[in-house]
Amino acid sequence: MENTMANIVTHTHQGASLGARLSQIWAGLRDAWVKRGAFNRTYGELSRLSDRELADIGLRRCDLGEVVTHHIYGR
Repeated sequence: MENTMANIVTHTHQGASLGARLSQIWAGLRDAWVKRGAFNRTYGELSRLSDRELADIGLRRCDLGEVVTHHIYGR
């Protein structure tokens, strides 16, 4: 009597469906667009202030980009 051995390989897909992945991508793009708009508005409003007004709130004009980036993006 001959013994035979069979191997069964099962492949399962680990991960989100295409629709779910596209939704994630779209949500990320939308979030980036909203944050960029907030950055532009905030930077624009602060840049319209005089140097004296900026000093009154503890800012220097040369630091606006860094301050606004930290405020909007948290980095």
